[in-house]
Amino acid sequence: MSGSESTQIDVPSPALVVLIGASSAGKTTFATRHFRPDDVIGSDAWRAQLSGNENDQSVTVAAFAALHHAASQRLARGLLTVIDATSVRPHDRQALVQLARAHDLPAVAIVLDLPRGVLEARHAARTDHPFGPDVTLRQHAELRRTQGGLTHEGFRRVWTLHSEVEVNAAQVTRAALRVDRRDLTDPFDVIGDVHGCLPELRELLARLGYVLDGNVVTPPADRTAVFLGDLVDRGPDSAGVLALVMGMVRVGTALCVPGNHEEKVARALDGKAVKVVHGLDVTLAQIGAAGDAFRREVRAFIGSLPSHLVLDGGRLVVAHAGLPEAYQGRTSGRVRSFALYGDVDGTRDELGFPVRRDWAAGYAGMPLVVYGHTPHTAPRWVGNTVNIDTGCAFGGALTALRYPERETLSVPAQAVYAALARPLPAP
Repeated sequence: MSGSESTQIDVPSPALVVLIGASSAGKTTFATRHFRPDDVIGSDAWRAQLSGNENDQSVTVAAFAALHHAASQRLARGLLTVIDATSVRPHDRQALVQLARAHDLPAVAIVLDLPRGVLEARHAARTDHPFGPDVTLRQHAELRRTQGGLTHEGFRRVWTLHSEVEVNAAQVTRAALRVDRRDLTDPFDVIGDVHGCLPELRELLARLGYVLDGNVVTPPADRTAVFLGDLVDRGPDSAGVLALVMGMVRVGTALCVPGNHEEKVARALDGKAVKVVHGLDVTLAQIGAAGDAFRREVRAFIGSLPSHLVLDGGRLVVAHAGLPEAYQGRTSGRVRSFALYGDVDGTRDELGFPVRRDWAAGYAGMPLVVYGHTPHTAPRWVGNTVNIDTGCAFGGALTALRYPERETLSVPAQAVYAALARPLPAP
């Protein structure tokens, strides 16, 4: 990004922010202007800590080891962490990206790519650097050579400032990760796996106090519905469920996280090869019959869904297949995979189903985790977790959890829409 587009920098928080630029590009000044002192970890500062001289190159290896350790400690605690070092070489940046990934947080880059002449003038005016201008110019050349690959290296976002004017005009704000909705504190009605069971969904919403007029849904005062994913497949009207839920989310009367069945629908809509099983063929036919506009809306809707949600000041977590405390409020491929599929190891049982470890049995976190994915005959409470997938599509029931009341409400399935290879287990 460049020009006026680059002056507004919305930094995700928490995240690892890497300031990139040659010596004299103004990274430390930029960090001081836009971040709190405790947010910033600098290589020069660590050299000074270890030797009393920030320019003492003999302690560089130890300084960066300390920098990485301090950054790791902050990221483990979910704190925004800003790295103030040149980071012009891909090898140096790779270590930082891997550090962010290890803590399931995004790495973003702010590049100060100032003209060579500006760097030369600034270096000439400085008396604190014992090295010559050739070092700065080599760093500048290395940045110019490699900065085009920053996104490929794993940086989630990249902002590039090309001039002193752009640097001075930049505005940095913090934006919470999409999974972090601790600001939402209304009472919630969390609804388990619908699987295309539109009649049961409408009945459940009505019993919860929602007023339905076609696809226009008016909630009870101050309450919000939260859908746990797997809206589609197996049941009779996946397109109808999608239309209802998307409408509620659009006007703010509902929240939604994706299930593994939505993930598969998205891949199919993108033209990727998928196994058309478990009612996916019917779902895709219904989406296709609803027209191209509806198809595009469905694809955009699925793509917009966060892997999980942290709600009510961190006291409630919703995820399709559940989520251990270490992953809550974080965002990465493995967090999303766990939220979609649960604790799987790639093996299958004698019936061909994925083997899922019982993550809830060892959960000792403070937030209540509400999830679905694995159907049971009744809600399954284990410690501070509850599975509310009660197998509606298999002739069971559709269940909601009223929060903070911690009361469940179920409506029985009107039919057996899909066969199950084995009976639903009891909680």
